[in-house]
Amino acid sequence: MAPRPPGEQIGFHKVSGQGQAGIQPLKFRSILETPLGLLVDRRQPLHFIGVGGIGMSALAEILVERGFSVSGSDPRDNSVLQGLRRRGVRVFQEQSPATIEAIRATAAADPQIVVSSAVPQTNPELAEARRLGLSVVHRSDVLAALINSQDAIAIAGSHGKTTTSTMVATLLAATANDPTAVIGGIVAGFGSNARVGNGRLLVAEADESDGSLVKFQPSLGLITNLELDHTDHYADLEALIGTLQQFASGCGTLLTNHDCPVLRERFRPDACWSTERADGVDFAAIALVEEGDGTVAEFYEQGTKVGQFRLPLPGRHNLSNATGALAACRLEGVPFEALCQAIPSLSAPGRRFDYRGSWQGRLVVDDYAHHPSEVHATLTMAQLMVSTGRSPLPAVPRRVVAVFQPHRYSRTAEFGEAFAQALGLADAVLLAPLYSAGEAPLPGVTSGSLGERIAALHPALEVRVAADMQDLAQDVATLSQDGDLVLAMGAGDVNGLWERLTGLPGAAVSTPLAA
Repeated sequence: MAPRPPGEQIGFHKVSGQGQAGIQPLKFRSILETPLGLLVDRRQPLHFIGVGGIGMSALAEILVERGFSVSGSDPRDNSVLQGLRRRGVRVFQEQSPATIEAIRATAAADPQIVVSSAVPQTNPELAEARRLGLSVVHRSDVLAALINSQDAIAIAGSHGKTTTSTMVATLLAATANDPTAVIGGIVAGFGSNARVGNGRLLVAEADESDGSLVKFQPSLGLITNLELDHTDHYADLEALIGTLQQFASGCGTLLTNHDCPVLRERFRPDACWSTERADGVDFAAIALVEEGDGTVAEFYEQGTKVGQFRLPLPGRHNLSNATGALAACRLEGVPFEALCQAIPSLSAPGRRFDYRGSWQGRLVVDDYAHHPSEVHATLTMAQLMVSTGRSPLPAVPRRVVAVFQPHRYSRTAEFGEAFAQALGLADAVLLAPLYSAGEAPLPGVTSGSLGERIAALHPALEVRVAADMQDLAQDVATLSQDGDLVLAMGAGDVNGLWERLTGLPGAAVSTPLAA
């Protein structure tokens, strides 16, 4: 789908005679059909095993708000689970056969069991459900049922999915489109990873890690970029490309990032965007000013400049994510002028350069970066703050201390050299113990071996490897300095660094007002 002339509305669904706020509300179905032909029916309870997971909790929240009877189990207790309880989800902390029996004893019908790829076949609840012959569906089947039941924007890609999904949902909400959203991170404007709207559109993050996104058939599919990751599931890049091509074939309209060579060469989108050129693409945002607290850019449609905006998030990767989000909204008919008014409300989702507070004069930030490209982009953005003297943080950092936790033996083995190159952008590197994510160890693959690679590539760089997480906190205390940005990166438990630092004796601590 090519964009219309600048300023013209594109495919916008409105009630006759009304403005943008008069979008025809969606009439939600009481029965949703999954790609497997199984039914998700309001008359049948849904039970989520591992309901506290970032993807599972979002689905549970949306379904309970739409009138489904929803329960779940999770041994943890956190703000996400507390929020689900407030919304009417029955949450069990024990995962045992007794949980299944408790649900059956109070329900009018046997529950349908929802699992994710993180739930092992040995899980006692799952084993009991199978013994009883209960219906078991994957999380992706339920999400596919939602996506395929209404107009939906599904965001896929190796990097930037959560941020781009957050941007699309935030822009639609700020322009009176009232979307429903299923996001893989906490959206600041929503206070949740889910949003239940009455508008025409659903925004969903489409995770490629287990290949399940091929079940989705969105009206608009967006792919941010594509490079090898999840080597525990994909043998090589070709396997990943094949999966994304299958996803693309199910999209009513396909929107891709022209700056990604794989997408440019191997996909045939209906529309594409770029942050490098305005000619030969449908949408473009060309940076005029790039500073540590944001980017000023000109926006183009089909080579014609239509306006200028300031993105309150720094970094070229965020500009690309924002351009893709703006392009998606324009393809859905949202006027550019309305989007410009909404852009200042954009913010990163949780664990994406997430400021935790000041500890002993250090600025502590948590980030989910766990792939070399993500580490490179995050450190480049951090150093931009140092070099330009501008930062969204309470102070401009003097140095960047990278605290990195390798995630999975397979990923660390595949990308060890690339990780070592990317981490060289920091002023000092501290390595946490490798987070296995349930994988069996691989010979010679450790945080220590990665540290040796970093030291060999960057001999002048100070590198330390922590024996455990408490040792890591002590290393931060001794190696970092007043005014440093301590940037904790990884998909494991390195996000607990802030709590460990604040637990050290004699710490001078201040936290952001939003904490």
